[in-house]
Amino acid sequence: MINMPTCIEIAVFEVAKSNLARVLEVSETLFSEINAEQQSIIAHEILTKVDLSTEKSEDRAEESSVENTPELAEVCWHLTWANAEAVQASKSKWSTYPSSGEIERLVGKKLYYSHFVSVIAKQ
Repeated sequence: MINMPTCIEIAVFEVAKSNLARVLEVSETLFSEINAEQQSIIAHEILTKVDLSTEKSEDRAEESSVENTPELAEVCWHLTWANAEAVQASKSKWSTYPSSGEIERLVGKKLYYSHFVSVIAKQ
């Protein structure tokens, strides 16, 4: 059996703060739905951005609109998939997951979305 590398997904969404609790809840449900047939997502974290906009920083040339808008938050999914094939299988089934429609309605724009696989691994 060939040992395929895991695949890491990073997805950052803009979310209305009023929807934040529901987005967190629906995200967990969605991950369970994805794993219902087989363990595709082997680990996950759901992160929210720490608001550092009140701190002074000379390194900040420009602040994003999200930081300047108190009613918005950022949510990040950090998912570890069993392999890239599991990601592709999930993508093809996306519309069949009961929670996918609600998550799409709850989140605003995608700020960042990508998948990564290891090219160098240290043991």
